[in-house]
Amino acid sequence: MALKAGLQLKLAQHLTLTPQLQQSIRLLQLSTLELHEEIASALAENPLLELTEGEDASDGDTIVSLDALTLAPDREHVLEGSDGMGEAARDVGAIDDTGPQPPRDERDASATADDADDAPSDDDSPTLDVTEWGSGGDDDDTSYAEQRAASTSLAAHLRAQVVLAGLDAGCEALLQAMIDSLDDDGYLRTTREELEALLPRAADRTAQRIDGADWHTALRALQSLDPAGVGARDLRECLLLQLATLPANAEVRLARRVVDEELDALGRHDYVQIRKRLGISDEDLRAAHAVIRTLSPRPGSAFADVNAVHMIPDVIVRRSKRHWVAELNPAAVPRLAVNAVYAEMLRRHKDGRSTALTTQLQEARWLVKNVAQRFDTILRVASEIVVRQQAFFDHGAVAMRPLVLREVADALGLHESTVSRVTTQKYLSSVRGSFEFKYFFGSHVATDAGGAASSTAIRAMIKSLIAEEDPNEPLTDSRIAEMLGADGIIVARRTVAKYRELLNIAPVNLRRRG
Repeated sequence: MALKAGLQLKLAQHLTLTPQLQQSIRLLQLSTLELHEEIASALAENPLLELTEGEDASDGDTIVSLDALTLAPDREHVLEGSDGMGEAARDVGAIDDTGPQPPRDERDASATADDADDAPSDDDSPTLDVTEWGSGGDDDDTSYAEQRAASTSLAAHLRAQVVLAGLDAGCEALLQAMIDSLDDDGYLRTTREELEALLPRAADRTAQRIDGADWHTALRALQSLDPAGVGARDLRECLLLQLATLPANAEVRLARRVVDEELDALGRHDYVQIRKRLGISDEDLRAAHAVIRTLSPRPGSAFADVNAVHMIPDVIVRRSKRHWVAELNPAAVPRLAVNAVYAEMLRRHKDGRSTALTTQLQEARWLVKNVAQRFDTILRVASEIVVRQQAFFDHGAVAMRPLVLREVADALGLHESTVSRVTTQKYLSSVRGSFEFKYFFGSHVATDAGGAASSTAIRAMIKSLIAEEDPNEPLTDSRIAEMLGADGIIVARRTVAKYRELLNIAPVNLRRRG
């Protein structure tokens, strides 16, 4: 059988993502902090990119969009804008909370519930300018403002106290190794064997062995340092160390018993079991619990670097006349530009050949355009969210209306996947706090009037009902469903149970105090 070679033409269509489109999609799904890192990397690699130093906006009313792309006399396309402890730790650490967190968000019927981070920004908070104070002076001349501005780590705070411990050289070296091994919460999670590798090696041995007596001496010294509770191996030991520093009255002694014997039950809010096992009254347990709640389950958290994790809101929601409006946050928008001087030099010496610099010029133009398009898309989506959720900014979560990604996508003429990228890791700041965009999306729950209620609003109602319940007769999930039904909201008992669990609220048997 003979084979015959031939040519055949076939016409077909396929989608090709250009490098510019790929970059646009990638930039859109980045958070603001990740975008700034991306731009910093591009500035380091591309000499034709630069950040401008324009004047701050006087009134802050300018909105960054594609209209903000203007031509400057010495620049092209300037983008500028207006200027592991469990439930017990949660129970005793109530006073350690930094503020209310928004409940979990359900995007639509096909999406799973995600946590919405509520991290307010400190961009508008006053800052200390001490650049002109105490310059060139000795340590004794350092201003108080400079001393306050300088953050002290937990390890540095503890090392300053080591000299007061009065230990010999071996125990002091072991204590220093323990301090270096503490985690951010102030706990010692490292074993004796792991610490041996951190000590200086002896001349005749491969590793310094830790004597049992030295270990206990150094550990006691560590746990005696300030703050109280540092150096503990677990939560129980941490709380007991703090209780040991308090006056030994009846409430403190009972608090020690509760922590030592019934900490797990306390974390489950099983107060009936605690009273039964310890043989105490409800008033005695309340007094001991009040003492325990004054303790910190994370003694090292006060020395954490609060600037290490910083959320910059992309959008600020303000009241304008009768409505709430969205504006881009000036701190989130980089003033990115193509250096027109270099660009003009390339145009003058262009001879038809493609060089590395011409390629970098094209890449710089793409980046400036895609960054502008990213913020324009963010602003469009945020504005649509604010328009549809006006009642939320007026009245809070109980007034949240149901909203899904498809509604915003259809209203703006965007693809649903584009809206999904915009609502991930993008935040808006308002008088009610800072929220991730997707917090405003929730599934529909039917009402007896034929309408729909947002799952976020229903969770807020459930939280409000439980907060006002009688502790001796807490509301069951069935009773909550009945109460919501009386308000016209049709919710099944299992749905109430699901929302209650999303709010981290214990079931009725663990909430009952009597």
